Amino acid sequence: MANNLAPITTADLRAKKHAGEPIAMITAYDYPSAKLAEEAGADMILVGDSLGMVVLGYDSTLPVTMADMLHHSKAVTRAANRTFVVTDLPFLSYHGTVEEGVKNAGRLLQEGLAKAVKMEGGKELAPLVTRCVQAGIPVMGHIGLTPQAVHQLGGFKVQGRDVEAARRLMEEAEVLQEAGIFSLVLECVPEEVAALISSRLDIPVIGIGAGPACDGQVLVFHDLVGYASSIQPKFVKRYTDIGGSIKDAISTYVSDVKERRFPGPEHVFHAKEEVISQLYGGGEQPS
Repeated sequence: MANNLAPITTADLRAKKHAGEPIAMITAYDYPSAKLAEEAGADMILVGDSLGMVVLGYDSTLPVTMADMLHHSKAVTRAANRTFVVTDLPFLSYHGTVEEGVKNAGRLLQEGLAKAVKMEGGKELAPLVTRCVQAGIPVMGHIGLTPQAVHQLGGFKVQGRDVEAARRLMEEAEVLQEAGIFSLVLECVPEEVAALISSRLDIPVIGIGAGPACDGQVLVFHDLVGYASSIQPKFVKRYTDIGGSIKDAISTYVSDVKERRFPGPEHVFHAKEEVISQLYGGGEQPS
C-alpha cells in the first residue's frame, strides 16, 4: 500500500511538523526489516551506527566503519522506495577536516543511496553542516545522549537535567538549525526540555527517550519487535516478542532433526526406479 505513494521528502517532513502530524521513524539495518517498515507505513528509516551493537555484536558504536555503513545503507535503500532513508556517519568519519566530512557524507548518498546523513554533536559541527548542505547533502542533527561520545559522557545517561545543560542543548539545537539541518534527533532528554526545543525550532524534532512533545519518535526495529534484543531501556516499548517465537521455532527444528522427524516424506524428492537401478548396478539398494 505504502509503495504506491510518492517518496517522502524533507519538505514533506517539515510540512508534517507544521501540520502537527507526528513522524514515525524506525532504525533498521537490512532489506527485510526495511521492507517491513515501509510496508507498515513508516515515514523515515534510520540506518543507524547502532548496527554495531544490534547486529554486529560490539559493545558500542565506536568500531563501526564507513564500509559497514555503506553495506547496510545499500541493503536498506533497496527496500525503501517511499520511506525517507537517513544513514549515520560513523565515528571519526566526520571529526577531522570539513573536506573529509563532506566527502564521507557524500559517499553515503552516492554509494549508500541514502537521502540524508545524520551526525552526532553540537555547535562545533555547524561549519560541516553548512558545507554539506551547500553541496546538496541533507543533514539530520543529533544531540543529547550521543552514543559515539559515550566514554566522554561517562556512560548512557540522560542529558540536560540541570539548567546549564538544558540551555546548552537549546543553544546547540538553534545553532544547528541555523547551519542548515533539516531535522534533529533528541536522545535521552527530559521531556520538558525536549518540548521547549521542539517548540522553538522550525524543523522536525525526532525524539528517542525525549517524551511525547517531539514532532516524531524513533525506535530500533529489533527493540520494538523483541528480536534478539537483550537491552530494554526505559524509553523502549516492545510491541511483540518475535525473538521468542523464532527461538521456539529453531528449538523445535533442532529437536526434529535429532529425533529424525525432519525431513519427512513430504519434504523429499524421488528418482525414477531405472535411475536407481543404474546407480546401484543392480545391487542391493539402501532401505
